[in-house]
Amino acid sequence: MVIQVHFGDNLTVLKTVPNGVARLVYIDPPFNTGKRQTRKRTRKVRDPQGDHRGFKGQRYRTEVLGEMSFADVFAEDRFLPFLEPRLREAKRLLTRDGSFFLHLDFREVHYAKVLCDQIFGRDCFMNEIVWAYDFGGRPKDRWPSKHDNILWYALNPNDYVYKLEDVDRIPYLAPGLVTAEKAERGKVPTDVWWQTIVPTSGNERTGYPTQKPLKLLERIVRAHSHPDDLVVDFFAGSGTTGEAAAMHGRRALLIDDNPEAMRVMERRLAGYDAKFVGWPT
Repeated sequence: MVIQVHFGDNLTVLKTVPNGVARLVYIDPPFNTGKRQTRKRTRKVRDPQGDHRGFKGQRYRTEVLGEMSFADVFAEDRFLPFLEPRLREAKRLLTRDGSFFLHLDFREVHYAKVLCDQIFGRDCFMNEIVWAYDFGGRPKDRWPSKHDNILWYALNPNDYVYKLEDVDRIPYLAPGLVTAEKAERGKVPTDVWWQTIVPTSGNERTGYPTQKPLKLLERIVRAHSHPDDLVVDFFAGSGTTGEAAAMHGRRALLIDDNPEAMRVMERRLAGYDAKFVGWPT
Protein backbone atom coordinates (compact mmCIF):
# COMPACT_ATOMS: atom_id res chain seq x y z
CA MET A 1 0.00 0.00 0.00
CA VAL A 2 1.59 3.28 -1.14
CA ILE A 3 -0.83 5.74 0.49
CA GLN A 4 -3.03 5.20 3.52
CA VAL A 5 -5.57 7.94 4.24
CA HIS A 6 -7.32 8.05 7.62
CA PHE A 7 -10.50 10.00 8.29
CA GLY A 8 -10.68 11.12 11.90
CA ASP A 9 -9.03 13.10 14.68
CA ASN A 10 -5.31 13.06 13.99
CA LEU A 11 -4.29 12.75 17.64
CA THR A 12 -6.42 9.63 18.04
CA VAL A 13 -5.06 8.05 14.86
CA LEU A 14 -1.44 8.98 15.62
CA LYS A 15 -1.58 7.12 18.94
CA THR A 16 -2.13 3.89 16.98
CA VAL A 17 1.03 4.34 14.88
CA PRO A 18 4.23 2.60 16.12
CA ASN A 19 7.34 4.50 17.21
CA GLY A 20 10.10 5.39 14.77
CA VAL A 21 8.41 4.53 11.48
CA ALA A 22 8.56 7.82 9.54
CA ARG A 23 11.62 9.29 7.88
CA LEU A 24 9.75 12.51 7.28
CA VAL A 25 6.81 14.24 8.95
CA TYR A 26 5.45 17.38 7.33
CA ILE A 27 2.41 19.22 8.65
CA ASP A 28 0.53 22.28 7.47
CA PRO A 29 -1.89 22.92 10.35
CA PRO A 30 -4.47 25.71 10.48
CA PHE A 31 -2.70 29.07 10.58
CA ASN A 32 -5.12 30.56 13.12
CA THR A 33 -5.98 33.42 10.80
CA GLY A 34 -9.17 34.16 12.72
CA LYS A 35 -11.16 33.86 9.48
CA ARG A 36 -13.14 31.29 7.58
CA GLN A 37 -10.94 29.95 4.78
CA THR A 38 -12.97 29.69 1.58
CA ARG A 39 -12.11 28.84 -1.99
CA LYS A 40 -14.48 28.79 -4.96
CA ARG A 41 -14.02 26.49 -7.94
CA THR A 42 -14.75 28.45 -11.09
CA ARG A 43 -14.41 28.23 -14.85
CA LYS A 44 -14.45 30.79 -17.64
CA VAL A 45 -17.14 30.44 -20.27
CA ARG A 46 -17.07 32.41 -23.52
CA ASP A 47 -19.86 34.99 -23.47
CA PRO A 48 -20.07 38.15 -25.62
CA GLN A 49 -21.67 39.89 -22.63
CA GLY A 50 -19.16 38.53 -20.12
CA ASP A 51 -17.38 40.69 -17.54
CA HIS A 52 -13.88 39.40 -18.31
CA ARG A 53 -11.78 40.08 -21.40
CA GLY A 54 -9.33 37.34 -22.39
CA PHE A 55 -7.18 36.18 -25.29
CA LYS A 56 -7.58 38.23 -28.50
CA GLY A 57 -10.18 40.40 -26.82
CA GLN A 58 -12.72 37.58 -26.42
CA ARG A 59 -15.13 38.12 -23.52
CA TYR A 60 -15.87 35.53 -20.84
CA ARG A 61 -18.08 35.16 -17.80
CA THR A 62 -17.19 33.28 -14.61
CA GLU A 63 -19.23 30.29 -13.51
CA VAL A 64 -18.94 29.08 -9.90
CA LEU A 65 -18.72 25.28 -9.82
CA GLY A 66 -18.53 24.83 -6.07
CA GLU A 67 -17.14 26.14 -2.81
CA MET A 68 -15.05 24.69 0.01
CA SER A 69 -14.39 26.25 3.39
CA PHE A 70 -13.39 25.67 7.01
CA ALA A 71 -13.09 27.83 10.11
CA ASP A 72 -9.45 28.69 10.81
CA VAL A 73 -10.14 30.15 14.25
CA PHE A 74 -8.67 29.35 17.65
CA ALA A 75 -9.07 31.26 20.87
CA GLU A 76 -5.91 33.25 21.56
CA ASP A 77 -4.68 30.81 24.18
CA ARG A 78 -5.80 27.54 22.53
CA PHE A 79 -3.68 27.15 19.40
CA LEU A 80 -0.44 26.03 21.06
CA PRO A 81 -2.18 23.66 23.51
CA PHE A 82 -3.90 22.14 20.46
CA LEU A 83 -0.58 21.81 18.63
CA GLU A 84 1.65 20.55 21.46
CA PRO A 85 0.45 16.93 21.83
CA ARG A 86 0.49 16.55 18.06
CA LEU A 87 4.08 17.78 17.87
CA ARG A 88 5.05 15.23 20.52
CA GLU A 89 3.44 12.49 18.45
CA ALA A 90 5.33 13.72 15.38
CA LYS A 91 8.61 13.40 17.26
CA ARG A 92 7.72 9.88 18.44
CA LEU A 93 7.02 8.76 14.88
CA LEU A 94 10.42 9.80 13.49
CA THR A 95 13.22 7.40 12.66
CA ARG A 96 16.57 8.14 14.33
CA ASP A 97 17.62 10.15 11.25
CA GLY A 98 14.18 11.57 10.52
CA SER A 99 13.07 15.17 9.95
CA PHE A 100 10.04 17.20 10.96
CA PHE A 101 8.69 20.18 9.01
CA LEU A 102 6.12 22.61 10.42
CA HIS A 103 4.47 24.97 7.92
CA LEU A 104 2.88 28.14 9.36
CA ASP A 105 2.80 31.87 8.70
CA PHE A 106 3.70 35.01 10.61
CA ARG A 107 0.73 34.81 12.99
CA GLU A 108 1.88 31.78 14.99
CA VAL A 109 5.32 30.71 13.76
CA HIS A 110 7.29 32.58 16.44
CA TYR A 111 5.29 31.02 19.26
CA ALA A 112 5.42 27.60 17.59
CA LYS A 113 9.22 27.88 17.22
CA VAL A 114 9.59 28.22 21.01
CA LEU A 115 7.31 25.22 21.51
CA CYS A 116 9.23 23.12 18.95
CA ASP A 117 12.52 24.06 20.64
CA GLN A 118 11.13 22.67 23.89
CA ILE A 119 9.91 19.44 22.30
CA PHE A 120 12.67 18.66 19.78
CA GLY A 121 15.55 20.64 21.33
CA ARG A 122 17.01 23.94 20.16
CA ASP A 123 20.08 22.13 18.85
CA CYS A 124 17.79 20.10 16.56
CA PHE A 125 16.56 23.19 14.73
CA MET A 126 18.15 23.12 11.29
CA ASN A 127 16.50 25.82 9.15
CA GLU A 128 13.69 28.28 8.84
CA ILE A 129 12.62 28.10 5.21
CA VAL A 130 10.74 31.07 3.81
CA TRP A 131 8.33 30.22 1.02
CA ALA A 132 7.92 33.49 -0.87
CA TYR A 133 5.23 34.09 -3.47
CA ASP A 134 3.88 37.13 -5.26
CA PHE A 135 0.15 36.80 -5.84
CA GLY A 136 -3.07 38.30 -4.53
CA GLY A 137 -4.13 41.62 -3.09
CA ARG A 138 -1.83 44.24 -1.62
CA PRO A 139 -3.02 46.27 1.38
CA LYS A 140 -2.18 49.97 1.36
CA ASP A 141 -1.60 50.32 5.09
CA ARG A 142 1.33 47.86 5.56
CA TRP A 143 3.91 45.80 3.70
CA PRO A 144 1.99 43.00 1.91
CA SER A 145 2.46 39.59 3.56
CA LYS A 146 3.65 37.30 0.79
CA HIS A 147 5.47 34.46 2.51
CA ASP A 148 4.99 31.43 4.74
CA ASN A 149 7.46 29.98 7.24
CA ILE A 150 8.56 26.34 7.34
CA LEU A 151 10.55 25.15 10.37
CA TRP A 152 12.83 22.14 9.91
CA TYR A 153 13.91 20.03 12.89
CA ALA A 154 16.08 16.92 12.74
CA LEU A 155 15.58 14.31 15.44
CA ASN A 156 19.37 13.94 15.57
CA PRO A 157 21.24 17.08 14.40
CA ASN A 158 24.34 14.96 13.73
CA ASP A 159 22.63 12.30 11.66
CA TYR A 160 19.76 13.20 9.33
CA VAL A 161 18.71 12.73 5.72
CA TYR A 162 19.57 15.62 3.44
CA LYS A 163 20.20 14.52 -0.14
CA LEU A 164 21.86 17.47 -1.84
CA GLU A 165 22.15 15.49 -5.08
CA ASP A 166 18.36 15.22 -5.26
CA VAL A 167 17.64 18.90 -4.66
CA ASP A 168 16.16 20.52 -7.76
CA ARG A 169 18.25 23.41 -9.04
CA ILE A 170 17.03 26.87 -9.92
CA PRO A 171 18.27 29.38 -12.53
CA TYR A 172 20.96 31.94 -11.68
CA LEU A 173 19.56 35.46 -11.51
CA ALA A 174 22.64 36.69 -13.39
CA PRO A 175 23.71 33.73 -15.56
CA GLY A 176 26.21 35.91 -17.40
CA LEU A 177 28.34 36.13 -14.25
CA VAL A 178 28.99 32.37 -14.07
CA THR A 179 30.36 29.82 -16.51
CA ALA A 180 28.08 28.39 -19.18
CA GLU A 181 28.31 25.01 -17.45
CA LYS A 182 27.13 26.47 -14.13
CA ALA A 183 24.38 28.46 -15.82
CA GLU A 184 23.07 25.32 -17.51
CA ARG A 185 23.19 23.29 -14.27
CA GLY A 186 21.59 25.99 -12.14
CA LYS A 187 22.18 26.63 -8.45
CA VAL A 188 21.00 25.03 -5.23
CA PRO A 189 18.12 26.95 -3.61
CA THR A 190 18.79 28.88 -0.41
CA ASP A 191 16.43 28.96 2.58
CA VAL A 192 14.19 31.37 0.64
CA TRP A 193 12.08 29.45 -1.87
CA TRP A 194 10.41 31.52 -4.58
CA GLN A 195 7.50 29.40 -5.77
CA THR A 196 4.15 30.55 -7.07
CA ILE A 197 0.97 29.46 -5.36
CA VAL A 198 -1.21 26.89 -7.11
CA PRO A 199 -2.54 28.68 -10.21
CA THR A 200 -6.27 29.37 -10.06
CA SER A 201 -6.90 27.82 -13.46
CA GLY A 202 -4.08 25.24 -13.40
CA ASN A 203 -4.57 21.47 -13.70
CA GLU A 204 -3.11 21.04 -10.23
CA ARG A 205 -5.88 23.09 -8.61
CA THR A 206 -8.30 21.06 -6.48
CA GLY A 207 -10.32 23.94 -5.02
CA TYR A 208 -9.25 23.12 -1.46
CA PRO A 209 -8.74 26.38 0.49
CA THR A 210 -5.20 25.81 1.77
CA GLN A 211 -3.73 23.71 -1.05
CA LYS A 212 0.07 23.97 -1.32
CA PRO A 213 2.06 23.66 -4.57
CA LEU A 214 3.17 20.18 -5.48
CA LYS A 215 6.70 21.40 -6.30
CA LEU A 216 7.08 22.67 -2.74
CA LEU A 217 6.40 19.23 -1.27
CA GLU A 218 8.37 17.42 -3.96
CA ARG A 219 11.48 19.35 -2.92
CA ILE A 220 11.05 18.41 0.74
CA VAL A 221 10.20 14.77 0.03
CA ARG A 222 13.09 14.20 -2.36
CA ALA A 223 15.72 15.86 -0.18
CA HIS A 224 14.67 14.43 3.19
CA SER A 225 13.61 10.84 2.50
CA HIS A 226 14.60 7.75 0.53
CA PRO A 227 12.51 5.64 -1.84
CA ASP A 228 10.09 3.38 0.07
CA ASP A 229 10.36 5.55 3.21
CA LEU A 230 7.21 6.51 5.06
CA VAL A 231 6.15 10.17 4.85
CA VAL A 232 3.47 11.38 7.29
CA ASP A 233 1.14 14.36 7.03
CA PHE A 234 -1.59 14.50 9.66
CA PHE A 235 -3.16 17.75 8.45
CA ALA A 236 -3.40 16.29 4.96
CA GLY A 237 -5.87 18.76 3.42
CA SER A 238 -5.84 18.37 -0.34
CA GLY A 239 -3.33 15.49 -0.27
CA THR A 240 -0.34 17.30 -1.78
CA THR A 241 2.13 15.51 0.51
CA GLY A 242 0.68 12.14 -0.43
CA GLU A 243 0.92 12.81 -4.14
CA ALA A 244 4.49 14.11 -3.83
CA ALA A 245 5.46 11.00 -1.87
CA ALA A 246 3.84 8.58 -4.32
CA MET A 247 5.37 10.33 -7.33
CA HIS A 248 8.83 9.71 -5.93
CA GLY A 249 8.40 6.16 -4.70
CA ARG A 250 7.67 6.87 -1.05
CA ARG A 251 4.84 5.57 1.10
CA ALA A 252 2.50 8.02 2.81
CA LEU A 253 0.26 8.15 5.85
CA LEU A 254 -2.30 10.95 5.60
CA ILE A 255 -4.85 12.02 8.23
CA ASP A 256 -7.64 14.59 8.12
CA ASP A 257 -11.02 15.04 9.79
CA ASN A 258 -12.54 17.35 7.18
CA PRO A 259 -15.00 15.57 4.87
CA GLU A 260 -14.25 18.08 2.10
CA ALA A 261 -10.54 17.20 2.32
CA MET A 262 -11.36 13.50 2.06
CA ARG A 263 -13.49 14.05 -1.04
CA VAL A 264 -10.67 16.03 -2.65
CA MET A 265 -8.13 13.32 -1.82
CA GLU A 266 -10.42 10.61 -3.18
CA ARG A 267 -10.35 12.34 -6.57
CA ARG A 268 -6.73 13.43 -6.45
CA LEU A 269 -5.23 10.11 -5.36
CA ALA A 270 -7.47 7.89 -7.49
CA GLY A 271 -4.57 7.07 -9.81
CA TYR A 272 -2.33 5.88 -6.97
CA ASP A 273 -2.38 2.85 -4.70
CA ALA A 274 -4.43 4.54 -1.97
CA LYS A 275 -6.51 3.01 0.82
CA PHE A 276 -9.05 5.07 2.76
CA VAL A 277 -9.66 4.10 6.38
CA GLY A 278 -12.73 5.21 8.33
CA TRP A 279 -14.21 6.96 5.29
CA PRO A 280 -17.27 5.56 3.47
CA THR A 281 -15.83 5.47 -0.04
